[in-house]
Amino acid sequence: MAISPAAPACIVLAHEDPSHVRRLVEALDPFPVFLHCDARTPETVFRAMTDGLPDRVRLLPRIRTGWAKWENVAAEVEGYRAALAETDATHVAVLTGSDYPLAHPDEVRTLLEAHREESFIATHPLPYPEWGRDGGVARIRYRHWAWRKQMLRLPVPRRVPRDVVFAGGSQLKVLARRHASAVVDAVDSRPDLVRFWRRTWVADETFVPSVLSSPALTPGFDDEHVPHGLWWIGWDGTARKSPPWLTTADAGRLLEHRTMPDVELPHVFARKFSTARSSDLLDVVDGAFGLRPGAVPAVSGVVAP
Repeated sequence: MAISPAAPACIVLAHEDPSHVRRLVEALDPFPVFLHCDARTPETVFRAMTDGLPDRVRLLPRIRTGWAKWENVAAEVEGYRAALAETDATHVAVLTGSDYPLAHPDEVRTLLEAHREESFIATHPLPYPEWGRDGGVARIRYRHWAWRKQMLRLPVPRRVPRDVVFAGGSQLKVLARRHASAVVDAVDSRPDLVRFWRRTWVADETFVPSVLSSPALTPGFDDEHVPHGLWWIGWDGTARKSPPWLTTADAGRLLEHRTMPDVELPHVFARKFSTARSSDLLDVVDGAFGLRPGAVPAVSGVVAP
């Protein structure tokens, strides 16, 4: 039986900036895209984001997502479910609507072909020192609610599932097909875990890493993943909850970092971008990596890697 070439299906979780989301969809061609638009997004923005999209794009059921809420995980899982059912993709990538590729599709395929059965995700067992004084354990140990971008915590410890190895990691990830399936199976077969994570702080940073890190839920994962994120994120060293928007001022460090010859595994995606702040920079990225051919004029002085 012939084996299909490695290729990802791409989940895109978006809520604003339809012009950038459409540009992102174009840059991901020819990969299938499963697009989720937050149910809170105004209808005019939703229509601008979705009308006339190519056939390789599927719209996911709209869920009312929000900052630090379980529903972000629910939307991600619906993306896995659809990608597994509708494609034979070897991997599933999870992107936000402010991300963008930093590699030609052929380079992405080559990378995934070398890791056909492996996921790309850096998971950190809790406590994780970079997550504050308690290493993020309180996110799990106590019940939480998000209200107007504020954390509400019930200061009464709760019982935690015994068969789960708690871990954290980024929402941005590329999962091998069997690992995406394991996440869906955990949601479908373990309603107790769904109930537990509904009250866990920033569930999209702990649910999937914990499911994958738990031998009872995903046996063999430790030997089947690359502990390396595929995103370059333009943190600038200042204390902030989310990374800054990238502009042309960031072009040098973005391209230099991406094309360094001694990098063992490249970052093939980056964030975060917007139409208002990043269009000129994205023209440079398109020119450097051969994205959206014919849609963007050639950029002088940029040499493709």
